[in-house]
Amino acid sequence: MKASVVIKTDKLAAVVKSITALTGKDVLIGIPDASTERRPDEDEHGPMTNATLGYIHEFGSPAANIPPRPFLIPGVQDAADKYEARLKKAATLALDGNLSGVDAELNKAGMQAASSVKAKINSGDFIPLAEATLRARARRGRQGAQAELDSRKAGNAPNNDNAKPLIDTGQLRNSITYVVRGKK
Repeated sequence: MKASVVIKTDKLAAVVKSITALTGKDVLIGIPDASTERRPDEDEHGPMTNATLGYIHEFGSPAANIPPRPFLIPGVQDAADKYEARLKKAATLALDGNLSGVDAELNKAGMQAASSVKAKINSGDFIPLAEATLRARARRGRQGAQAELDSRKAGNAPNNDNAKPLIDTGQLRNSITYVVRGKK
């Protein structure tokens, strides 16, 4: 079956404008670099941005003995079916000359991917926290960390349900967002 595209000439200018807008935009998922500094009371070593913290957790830091706990790339990949459908719909709307519909679909695609990344963080399916990290969390009053330390002391295997990697204060997870912007 052959697909064909029919464009009425009276809508040609709107179609060209919509297609140009669509192809000239990116949907970016992650942690914006601007305004991502964490609250100083949450970091005893000075200010660190959520973007930096996210990078460290995504790829690990052998120097700091932090294993990789990828959440951003897998989270975006997990939502591929959903956001690809939105992007296809945006393309169809562009062919109809519907610029506002294109923008709406791009924003919906971004929302779906960002939500998927947050869900990936919540899943807790990561390398368990080191005991030193658990002790530091427990000193800050995190009950789950103390419960995990007690559980391990009793001879149980590490359990991410008590003290989830990537979730201490929730600032990192809450900083995940999306932006639709013009290509540079």
